[in-house]
Amino acid sequence: MQDERPPESPLIAATQWRQIVNSAVDTAIISLDRQGRITSWNAGATRLLGWSEEEMIGQPLDRVFPPGSDQLEREIAAAIAHGRGGGEEGWRLRKDGSRIWGAGEVAPIREGQEIVGFVKILRDRTEQREAEEAVREERRALEVLNRAGSALAAETDLKRLVQIVTDAGVELTGAEFGAFFYNVENEHGESYMLYTLSGVPAETFANFPMPRNTEVFAATFSGKGIVRSDDITKDPRYGRNAPHKGMPEGHLPVRSYLAVPVIARDGKVLGGLFFGHSSVGVFAERSERGLTGLAAEAAVAMDNVYLAQAAQKEIAERTRAQEALRDLNANLEREIAERTAQLRVNEEALRQAQKMEAVGQLTGGVAHDFNNILQVIVGNLELIRRLVPADAGRIQRSAEQALNGARQASSLTQRLLAFSRRQPLDPKPIDVNSLVNGLSELLNRTLGEMISVETVRGAGLWRIEADANALESAILNLAVNARDAMPQGGRLTIETMNAYVDETYAVSHAEVVPGRYVLISVSDSGMGMDSETIRRAFEPFFTTKPVGQGTGLGLSQVYGFVKQSGGHIKIYSEVGQGTTVKIYLPRLERSEEQQEEPSPAPVPEGNAHETILVVEDDDNVRTYSVDALRDLGYHVIQAAEGPSAIRLLETQTPVDLLFTDVVLPGGMTGAQVAARARELRPGLKVLFTTGYARNAIFHHGRLDKGVQLITKPFSFSDLAAKVRDVLDALPRQHSK
Repeated sequence: MQDERPPESPLIAATQWRQIVNSAVDTAIISLDRQGRITSWNAGATRLLGWSEEEMIGQPLDRVFPPGSDQLEREIAAAIAHGRGGGEEGWRLRKDGSRIWGAGEVAPIREGQEIVGFVKILRDRTEQREAEEAVREERRALEVLNRAGSALAAETDLKRLVQIVTDAGVELTGAEFGAFFYNVENEHGESYMLYTLSGVPAETFANFPMPRNTEVFAATFSGKGIVRSDDITKDPRYGRNAPHKGMPEGHLPVRSYLAVPVIARDGKVLGGLFFGHSSVGVFAERSERGLTGLAAEAAVAMDNVYLAQAAQKEIAERTRAQEALRDLNANLEREIAERTAQLRVNEEALRQAQKMEAVGQLTGGVAHDFNNILQVIVGNLELIRRLVPADAGRIQRSAEQALNGARQASSLTQRLLAFSRRQPLDPKPIDVNSLVNGLSELLNRTLGEMISVETVRGAGLWRIEADANALESAILNLAVNARDAMPQGGRLTIETMNAYVDETYAVSHAEVVPGRYVLISVSDSGMGMDSETIRRAFEPFFTTKPVGQGTGLGLSQVYGFVKQSGGHIKIYSEVGQGTTVKIYLPRLERSEEQQEEPSPAPVPEGNAHETILVVEDDDNVRTYSVDALRDLGYHVIQAAEGPSAIRLLETQTPVDLLFTDVVLPGGMTGAQVAARARELRPGLKVLFTTGYARNAIFHHGRLDKGVQLITKPFSFSDLAAKVRDVLDALPRQHSK
């Protein structure tokens, strides 16, 4: 009988298999025998770990793990027991003593049923880990600054205030110890210096004199600038003053050093923040940037305290004058009392304005820096996704997860910019149920365990057209107000439903238009409001909270957003029975076909005959933008600030599009660069980008007419589409 078995598949030769393994240059592929000795070592292992194949054959693999680690033994044991071991990330050692953050697995090699060895796969995740840590550190710094800002805004005692600042500085910079030396005046106008410490007990400095105006300290105490040193003992300014020629005996060991002056609005130096660490190279540019923001907050808070003290002194003096003149002139007494009351009102308004200005500038500035960081992260993650093969599922999934995290961080910065009023309204179709669902987790974390958050989402809810960030901010404002109305805890309910406002209701509310609305109702079980409070609730700066605990702008911001969106807002409340705030936003009158999201369009490309001038001061963002545009096929030239860009435009180089950041160094904003560029080359097309909107291209919360903008962080496809749209808006011609 003829043998009908199919012919066996041909096996690849060992040399072919070797070529395949060595082609994986970004992955270490290592085989081991049963005793854990290395039997093969591919080119990727040499690239990642530094040792050559000749150096490693026959050697145990545990030399790439930190001393004392049993990771390899556990991976091999898991591979024997379950067919696969590992998957845990951790540090791996290289030949030169450096480290990489690696992840990988171990699988058994079998001949029949017998395990004859193992194969170890290792991948380098150092860059991804560093990027994730950078995002976490920026978020932590922002939390520290916001927490300190809230505490400073409510503090009126100078001693407690400077302690808050010093403690926050130690936490923000990672210093071992910190000090705040500041000047005060006694009742006779005499100036003297005090200090507060953090990280060490007060007696640590008790036996040392106050710092003198030596070369090391001069820049701080004179307000000339920041001093940061990786090792202060090697600074040329150090050790040049008698009698100690450096730190006196018994002084805390300071190697890393960071000092920032605290300067009032009038330019007066209020004091200096000093931070130290016994190790070298602890403080980086991020520490300097965060401490600069903290110093600005401290200056505003100290100004407010001094202003309050001055006001109290003036009030006391006027009170004594009133008592002396009361028996002589009753009319004069009344006038002085009115003047004193007016001074108190003006002082409170000034404190509130200064606080809002400082918090808004700080929040917007940090969010701007955060957006630049996110732009680099998002751009390079998208580059990884484009370059990695589609069948590399693990890497694609990891990149997608990292992108999702970056997008969430981007959403956070947009909320911060909305708070600082640096973001224009951008109405778009919104699924309110999805938005409320996304906010519920944030509210649960933010409001605390004493507040129970419940969401009731209406079925078949209509869509609306509004600014999603502004709507989120409005709901968050209402939720925070509700929390403050329930100091002992309670229940917060957010409910959505379709609603119809009829003619009868509209007649009694002149500003309301009859029609179909989506209703968002925010209810609490708190203390409620009386009729007079309800009547004034939407007035700017009106608040029932204690001094320093409320700006009086929350509900007025909500009111303004709702009215600007064509909606209606109403408060229902009774004392002791809780409060309900109802927001009515007009239904989006559009067919379901129009509401469907369009299918993804192909990424539009350019050609080498189209030239784009990129103007961006952040090196990483500029590098990504230039590379992305070149990948799209454009010819790209670049400049780091406005004057350099103008010099390029004054040459004969053809330029089709100016792509510029709004906020630039060098004395010219992006808007000024664009204006000068159009003087040189009429008809030149301009595309702005920013992570922090300013009045240069925004007025009344919306873009100036004709201005084209893409906000950071932008994706590769968004950049491609926006550039193509701007170039194709009118028939293109080279600008000479």
